[in-house]
Amino acid sequence: MKFALALSALVLAGCASVGPSTVARDRFDYVEAISDSWKRQMMLNLVKVRYADAPVFLDITSVISSYEFRGQAGIFGQEAPEGRAGDSFIGANVNGSFTDRPTITYAPLSSDKFAKSLMAPIPITGIVLLLQAGYPADIVLRVCTNSINGLANSYGGRGARRGDPRFQELLSLLRRQQEEGLLGMYSKREQDQQVVKMSLRESEHAASGVRLARIRELLGVDAGVHEFTVVYGAQPTAGDEIAIQSRSMMQVLVDVGSYVEVPAQDRDEGRVYMPQRDQEIETLFPALLRVRWSEKQPDDAHVAVKYRGGWFWIDDRDHTSKSAFNFLMLLFSLTETGSTQAAPIVTVPAR
Repeated sequence: MKFALALSALVLAGCASVGPSTVARDRFDYVEAISDSWKRQMMLNLVKVRYADAPVFLDITSVISSYEFRGQAGIFGQEAPEGRAGDSFIGANVNGSFTDRPTITYAPLSSDKFAKSLMAPIPITGIVLLLQAGYPADIVLRVCTNSINGLANSYGGRGARRGDPRFQELLSLLRRQQEEGLLGMYSKREQDQQVVKMSLRESEHAASGVRLARIRELLGVDAGVHEFTVVYGAQPTAGDEIAIQSRSMMQVLVDVGSYVEVPAQDRDEGRVYMPQRDQEIETLFPALLRVRWSEKQPDDAHVAVKYRGGWFWIDDRDHTSKSAFNFLMLLFSLTETGSTQAAPIVTVPAR
């Protein structure tokens, strides 16, 4: 009887600790799984647009993992009466069961949500947030914009543009301003409207004044102005305006995807669009990340997906490409406006 009671107590103790004991394991396992699938989905869609295939995004809206642990313990026996024939015996039994029922809900990016996330221009306020967060100005503006005050960025999709060398010069100068703490972007309310402002300050060094004068010259703004109103558009309408024509997320994917390495056979057979880039353009507008192709699955990849019988991947030792790829994922999150939910809800009931 003591043995059976001990077993029962052990089973009950195990049941009481099922819920708390799963938190540390499940939290990190689900984060790792969702993160890995998100990276692979972004990479796959980057490759698909390279082949003029339709990108498909599938959001994980909720994760519900239900655990149930049941156990039973018992003792049985029989004793024959004195003086009568019969068997005397005693025994015990223990049994238990454990059930794991994960339920994951997926929602495809479609209709209005698709249009807002992929087809609408990236909000100017989103670009400001990236610059305020310290992301390099030349990378942010190179990825997110088609033009700044009429200076055209390069583009690798259909209707490819070479890009204006003055655009790249402007980005380099703005990056220098940012590194020296002389570039500021912020938003404020003016006459019941949210207005985006850019400030260009000058330091005591002579080189700073020369650089600022060149920035004003490239932008075509009034001399002596230090604070500018940033608007969406192709051309400014005033001498203190900076007009940014931002890209959509689809344009970003197409342009970045135009640098994805493809097998020679696909290129020769015309399965992918090959923008014409001479040495000057390659130097002025180099690839922001390098996506490699191989017939076999790579051993050391930051992210890898299989498509059309081959593997497209980013080397885990290529820090520049990894950083650029993670920036794309962040940018996609900023343009995700179709849901009020910032991340999947994970619910883990335990019984």
